[in-house]
Amino acid sequence: MKPRLVVLTGAGISAESGLRTFRDSDGLWEGYDVYEVASPKGWVKNPGLVLDFYNGRRQDVKAAMPNEAHTGLAKLEEKYDVRIITQNIDDLHERGGSSRVLHLHGEIFKMRSATNEQLVYDIYEDIRLGDIAADGGQLRPHIVWFGEDVTMMKQAVMEVLWADIFVVIGTSLQVYPAASLLDYVKPHVPIYVIDKKIPEVETSGKVVCIEKPATSGVAELLSLL
Repeated sequence: MKPRLVVLTGAGISAESGLRTFRDSDGLWEGYDVYEVASPKGWVKNPGLVLDFYNGRRQDVKAAMPNEAHTGLAKLEEKYDVRIITQNIDDLHERGGSSRVLHLHGEIFKMRSATNEQLVYDIYEDIRLGDIAADGGQLRPHIVWFGEDVTMMKQAVMEVLWADIFVVIGTSLQVYPAASLLDYVKPHVPIYVIDKKIPEVETSGKVVCIEKPATSGVAELLSLL
C-alpha cells in the first residue's frame, strides 16, 4: 500500500497561474467587497451582481493553465496515495492530473438551486437571472459563501486523520474551518509547509518549512520526498 499524502492547498498555489488570491490585504476580491459577492446577504441584495462576478471568475479559470505546482502534486501519485483538499474553486488540480481532489469551498464549474443545495449541475458558460433549477429555484454558483456551512469538512477531517504525510501549500491558515484541519494531523506525522510567507503553524509535530512560491516549493518537496 502506498503511504497516504494529504495536501491542503489555498489561493497561493493558483496565483502563479494568474488567478488572483481570494482576499487581498484591502479586503477586496477583483475590486469587489467580498461580502457583496460572497455572502447570502450579498446574494439577496443583488443577485445579478453576484452572478456577474462569478461569471467573470469562471472565464478567468477557463483561461488559466495548471502550473508546475499542480502537475508536481499529480506526479507524487506514482509513489503516494495523494489526497488533495483545496480551498480553491478552480479546477487546476484536476487539469494538472490529480485524481483525488476535495473542494472545501465549492467549484466554479458547478451551479445549484438557490432553494435546494442538493440540486447541482455543471456549468461552463454564464449563469443568468431567470435560469432556474428543476425545483424552480434560481440557479446560483455552487460556492460556499461566508456564513454558510462547509459541508465537505467532515470528509476532509477523515482524510487528514489517515495522513502519513501532511502538506500545506499557499494558504495563510486564516480561514476557518479549513485552517483547523491541522488540529487533526496525528502527532507523529511530518508536516511540510510551502508558502512565500510561512504562516504560523501551531502543532507539536515535526514541521518542515519551505519559504518559496508554490512552483519552486513543490519542486523542493518532490526532491525531499
